[in-house]
Amino acid sequence: MTTDSNRTDAEMWDERYRESDRIWSGNPNVVLVREVEGLKPGRALDLGCGEGADAVWLARWGWKVTATDISRVALDRAAGHAAEAGVADRIDWLRIDLGAEFPEGEYDLVSAQFLHSMGDLPREEILRRAARAVAPGGVLLIVGHAGFPAWEENPHPEMVFPTPDEVLASLELPEGEWEVLLSGEHERVQNDPEGRPTTRIDNALKIRRKG
Repeated sequence: MTTDSNRTDAEMWDERYRESDRIWSGNPNVVLVREVEGLKPGRALDLGCGEGADAVWLARWGWKVTATDISRVALDRAAGHAAEAGVADRIDWLRIDLGAEFPEGEYDLVSAQFLHSMGDLPREEILRRAARAVAPGGVLLIVGHAGFPAWEENPHPEMVFPTPDEVLASLELPEGEWEVLLSGEHERVQNDPEGRPTTRIDNALKIRRKG
């Protein structure tokens, strides 16, 4: 998908989701599952929730979730998945452009899984707001790609994939108020457009606000 000055980011993402009945796998992100299973459920904020797999998984584990996305098509689809899973009452779906505004409140978990966009997304500022939304004792989990997939023939030069250390530095956290629990790269198997399994490199940053 390419950017188009005559379309908003919301319209571009709605168009992307209309291309198929399911864009993503329908499974929660592996790193989210691994890093959250041991946490005490509380209030969670899912940034860029897409079709809702992470939000539904969190709700099943007892979390009260606020799930945001810029695409109404994605949110409607996600709400349907939540209803099928019997957790609709535990998730609030919020259509929001994170580049322009941010959900209110404090959360025990803030999750940003693959918050990348080919549009004009102020990712660093959004993640700084995400850190400010973490309650004392709470966790911020950021997972992102380390680069384009091997099958991408026309990578978009405007897209940047920072390392975990670069993400941490960009958060501009107050000294002594946070603890780094995880910072590093990991491999993940993803099928290419032809259905062949390929290896991708992603990175993850998990930090806890002291309190």
